[in-house]
Amino acid sequence: MFFGPKKRKIDPGCLLAVDVETTGLKPARHQLVSVGWVPVNGRVIDLSAAQYFVLRGAQVGDSATLHGVTDDDVAEHGREPAEVLEAFLGAIQGRELLAHFAQMETGFLSQLHTEVRGTSWRLHDSEVVDTLVLERRHMERMGTYPRGEDLRLARVRERYGLPAYANHNALTDAIACAELYLALT
Repeated sequence: MFFGPKKRKIDPGCLLAVDVETTGLKPARHQLVSVGWVPVNGRVIDLSAAQYFVLRGAQVGDSATLHGVTDDDVAEHGREPAEVLEAFLGAIQGRELLAHFAQMETGFLSQLHTEVRGTSWRLHDSEVVDTLVLERRHMERMGTYPRGEDLRLARVRERYGLPAYANHNALTDAIACAELYLALT
């Protein structure tokens, strides 16, 4: 399934909170290590449909110090990139993508699509909800002009009284983003 110029049919109120962990910040140079997601149906986070994958073939290296996924984890639990892509494309069907700093998720998932299928993949701006952008706009409306640290997921969650979670696990961060979205909206 290729999502190009045609818009996908989106079910109102249906989102998929997604987070990725990578070996760096640039999809063309770095690798996708893990991806996690959880559906949001209206005002309900559906934990029963949450998914988490470590990708086979990722060369983790020093990035393990950030996300905790080791080369041993990749070897033991890694799934084929094509399997991960198919699961993601099934999960995103009919949903907007929800993420905190969504260009990371869209960039690395597009790169995965290119590697697996040989074609690029992208969502229209209207198919992406970015909690970082929502909070930045909110702060600017309040006359506050945030710095980068002010917009980190953990810092924003703290301002809304949400519990602190350990950062840099793709599934935990996807759930944290979904909770933040509900607090913001």
